[in-house]
Amino acid sequence: MLNWALTFLIIALIAAVFGFGGVASAAVGFAQICFVVFLLLFLASSLVHVIRRR
Repeated sequence: MLNWALTFLIIALIAAVFGFGGVASAAVGFAQICFVVFLLLFLASSLVHVIRRR
């Protein structure tokens, strides 16, 4: 999931350099969503790991 967020971020940066504002803003939105989902899944996985370890 983090790979997708980084991919969309790179697409957004390239699109912004070439002046495609709409594509850049859409890619940034997708990157933010992917990062938040990754972060939530990582935290949930870490919590389950800590609970099962005890």
